[in-house]
Amino acid sequence: MSSVIKKFLIASIFMWVAPTAILYGFNHNLFPGLTHLSSYSMTLLSGFLAVISVNVVIAFYICMAMKEPSDKHEPDPAFLANAKASLRQNRPNEAENSSQSREKEE
Repeated sequence: MSSVIKKFLIASIFMWVAPTAILYGFNHNLFPGLTHLSSYSMTLLSGFLAVISVNVVIAFYICMAMKEPSDKHEPDPAFLANAKASLRQNRPNEAENSSQSREKEE
């Protein structure tokens, strides 16, 4: 269970860090070759790439979740034994109760 929580936390961190880094990089001219764009185009491009980066992180997280082993949960054997025993004890009583109710109806 801890691996699932760890993957979720890492994905959540990347969902914050990736778009923030992209927006910071565009606002501080860290990406070469983009200085000829207008501020409007720069804002649009950086916003679009930030949204795409979040979607990529979500898609990656979904792929990792699909690869998780899907072993069915096995219940506690002691619990199963107690449940079966309680069912066996209740069945004779139910048979007696149903036969008694039939006799009362007649």
